[in-house]
Amino acid sequence: MRWWSAANMVSNAGTWMQLTAQNLLMLHLTGSAAATGLSLSVQAAPGLLLGVLGGAVVDAWPRRLTATVSQVLLALVGLLTAALVATGHLTVPVLMGLAAVTGLIATVDAPACALLGNDLVPPKDVPSSIALGSVVSGAGRVGGTALAGVVVSWWGPGAAYAANGLSFLAVAAVIPFLRPHPAAAPQTPAAAPRRPAPRTAGPAPARRGTGAREGLGFFLRRPRLVALAGITAISSVFGRNYGLTLAVLVTGPLGGAAGAFGTVSTVLAVGGVAGAVLAGRLRSPSVRMVGALAATGAVLQIAAGLSPSVWVLLLLVAPMAVVESVSDTAGTTVLQTDPPPHLRGRVLGVWRTAGTGWSLVGPPLLGLLMQTAGARGALVAGGVLIAGSITAGAVLHDRRTRRAPVVDEGRGTGLPEPVTVTYAPLSGGREAPAAPAACRTPGHGELCAAGCVPVA
Repeated sequence: MRWWSAANMVSNAGTWMQLTAQNLLMLHLTGSAAATGLSLSVQAAPGLLLGVLGGAVVDAWPRRLTATVSQVLLALVGLLTAALVATGHLTVPVLMGLAAVTGLIATVDAPACALLGNDLVPPKDVPSSIALGSVVSGAGRVGGTALAGVVVSWWGPGAAYAANGLSFLAVAAVIPFLRPHPAAAPQTPAAAPRRPAPRTAGPAPARRGTGAREGLGFFLRRPRLVALAGITAISSVFGRNYGLTLAVLVTGPLGGAAGAFGTVSTVLAVGGVAGAVLAGRLRSPSVRMVGALAATGAVLQIAAGLSPSVWVLLLLVAPMAVVESVSDTAGTTVLQTDPPPHLRGRVLGVWRTAGTGWSLVGPPLLGLLMQTAGARGALVAGGVLIAGSITAGAVLHDRRTRRAPVVDEGRGTGLPEPVTVTYAPLSGGREAPAAPAACRTPGHGELCAAGCVPVA
């Protein structure tokens, strides 16, 4: 894990260095901010369109091999771009195409690397692993953005691309030496020891495939994952675009200069890293915890929108960043540990598609809200929408839970008692196999060869 974290620190710094250089390069080639924004959208588009398929690839192939190949391909794209810049052959269409290829490879690379890091620790330490990844990502972002200014000013944008290509090769060189923790869950059902199938006249269980449809179906049938997506979507659209809302608030109603917003951004970054460190102590976060933290962050956002001065705003954004960082880490932990191991890549692919969608829709909606209500109004209204939606969802869930019938067999557990099943001798004098264990799913009875059957 130490080697993996160090390699990812280097890679994250290189990624943010390249992204900064890409924006500067596009501005230099076109002189258009709209074209620069379009290049970012082109890079994000594969995640929206092909995220589910990328997750299916991660589940279908060995994780270390998949991550190694994707890192090498990303390195080749970075080095190729650096060579085109150095030789003067880079054009806007070529740069757009390379951005799209980078986004396409990332649809496989992102879930593969995320799950590979979790495989290096025992299951109880997965929340700490995810929190450590958040710390590494935040530190790499700050360091990479700062280094980009130095590298581009001294050696040009091609040097930033070359450095990022080498950082990907550094990660690819480390992956073959990583060994999964013995207690880590197997990636696929095939990795588990096979047991002889019981001799039964019942139908054979359906084969679990590796297609994208299984991951999407699991996600949509899992209420806690759908609720997590709803919480994250509304929080991302109306509460996380502080680079836009707080910039307008500080330089507008609060009358601060660009340096004041830089201070606010620094406090947000430090608070985010501190929150990720605190989140490392989580052991079994729940969707309810994620919602409570997100609602708390929304209340702090409302207070930030009403701040009378920059100093008051600074006092509010620090705990706001901490709370939201812990919420993000808790949500990521639920997302990566709730599905069975053989479906986690596909569930992350579904999440990448959904996340790309709300990240593209969010800024225009927030901009429209700011144009209508101003920076203060956007922060306050956004916070009210987030806190109100989460609270309403929690109340509806509690009411639905209270109305659900509970089976009580006299032991106060709310679970049905095991059903005794008598097996008749099979033809030829052979005895039937012993009765399997009773199903412990509420509202279901004996677990037989055909599966878990409902109890009337």
